[in-house]
Amino acid sequence: MARLLRSLPWDFLFIVLVWLLWMVGMQMGDRWLLFAENYFMSITMAFGSFIAGSTSQGGGAVAFPVMTLAFRIPPPEARDFSLMIQSVGMTSASVAILIRRISIDHRAIAIALPAGCLGVLASLLFDQPLLAADQSKLFFVSLWLAFGCALFAINRPGRSFRKMSLSDGARLNRRQIATLSLVAALGGFVSGQVGNGIDVLVFSLLVLGFRVCEKVATPTSVILMAAISLAGFLFRSLGFGGEAIAASTWGYWWVAVPVVAIGAPLGARLAARWERRSLVGLLLCLIAVQFLTAIVIVPLTGQHILLIALTFGLGLALFFLVGRWGARSARRPLKN
Repeated sequence: MARLLRSLPWDFLFIVLVWLLWMVGMQMGDRWLLFAENYFMSITMAFGSFIAGSTSQGGGAVAFPVMTLAFRIPPPEARDFSLMIQSVGMTSASVAILIRRISIDHRAIAIALPAGCLGVLASLLFDQPLLAADQSKLFFVSLWLAFGCALFAINRPGRSFRKMSLSDGARLNRRQIATLSLVAALGGFVSGQVGNGIDVLVFSLLVLGFRVCEKVATPTSVILMAAISLAGFLFRSLGFGGEAIAASTWGYWWVAVPVVAIGAPLGARLAARWERRSLVGLLLCLIAVQFLTAIVIVPLTGQHILLIALTFGLGLALFFLVGRWGARSARRPLKN
């Protein structure tokens, strides 16, 4: 019996369960006509969910800029949709990661998850976004551009890693644990503003600061973003973060659920087998296109340019300092 249970394709069965529940909800709510007006979100998330499962960026990294820049959807709605749809797609990808026993860093998740939940809750308690609509769009693409530069740097030929998890080598001291918790809290706060962020920041800290292999840091960030998305979705459903979730946002969610339930775990499974550089190249192109599209579509003012410069500069400085810290740590002898 135990052998039979282990042989069952549980990740596939989870997708089937999601689809069954989705079809019941669509039929009971007579929601099939939503595809006629919201089909563009199904197409968008077909690509976004694959990116979410295969890289360190959540589906919101695609959904948020597309919704706000291309379709002029208000940032709070795009934020809500990102948290809602990642709760399905990245959870589905997480199930595939766990069932397939893809290597993850359990300790990093245990440390970062509580801080990330507090961060997203604190962000939502502000009731209103800290930035106006256009400012929110520019903040998003500028921060991700800084991350893209860091991602390019850590994928240079010849780079090496010493660890497959935080548990390898020296034990974490209190300062390292506090650093990971602080970065996770900041990532949770950013996620509460634009729909994702903790995955990128924790991934960068693990790879640059703790020298954890990217093949481990990526699925770790996927699971972490899935948990934070579920927490954010729950907080929004309970009324945190201002007004109730808009009916239009629910419409986008319904038409995207069946797509992300397949796309995200597919990305996670392929990422475990494929050469990472091709996916990194795709992600870097996406980041560049997002930034260029934003500065073309959004009418730039002096304040906007200052926001772009500050966000990019501070983000780049943060990633650079983490990298320097990680390089110094890597030169120290290991202690058991």
